Amino acid sequence: MPSKYLVEIVFHGRGGQGSVTAANLLVAAALKDKNIGLQAFPFFGAERRGAPVRAFARISDEEIHLRSEIYNPDIVIVQDESIMKIVDVLKGLKKDGKILINTRKKPDEYPFSKKYKVATVDATGVAIKYGILVGGIPVVNTPILGAVPKVLDKVTLKSIQSVIQEKWKGEQGEQNIKATQEAYDTTEVNF
Repeated sequence: MPSKYLVEIVFHGRGGQGSVTAANLLVAAALKDKNIGLQAFPFFGAERRGAPVRAFARISDEEIHLRSEIYNPDIVIVQDESIMKIVDVLKGLKKDGKILINTRKKPDEYPFSKKYKVATVDATGVAIKYGILVGGIPVVNTPILGAVPKVLDKVTLKSIQSVIQEKWKGEQGEQNIKATQEAYDTTEVNF
């Protein structure tokens, strides 16, 4: 019997922004939401803090046997808008694909918004507001995860917040949960 769904997601970010952690937290949340097939894995080269990085996630209703990088994602998540100047984040995005961008812009301000479903959220602003910083640099992985349920119906905000609470205890966990809620509430979509 063929799979009812397989969602493939590519995270584009910069080293230090938490792309790999975001992919791992997303699949942990997907497990809480009763998804069966899950994968999260990074693509590493000689990356360093600030260099472009990619991480991948797959979510399915059955075991996943694929072991390759994701070439034709259903969803692209851009953690740093400036990366779009040097990396073709739309490469391979499926015809009905969705793209979630960390930006202050509105979805319709992007020229590709007529072709793809676009969601935007100021994850950097949210990270700064809630003090989600490492060495004074905003870490946008948890705020961007708060926006994910707006583009992916297989994972709930409640499950994302639950895995964040398990990873970060006390004040740090509470600030990250507040950040996910604000990101969810302020995400704008053109679909």
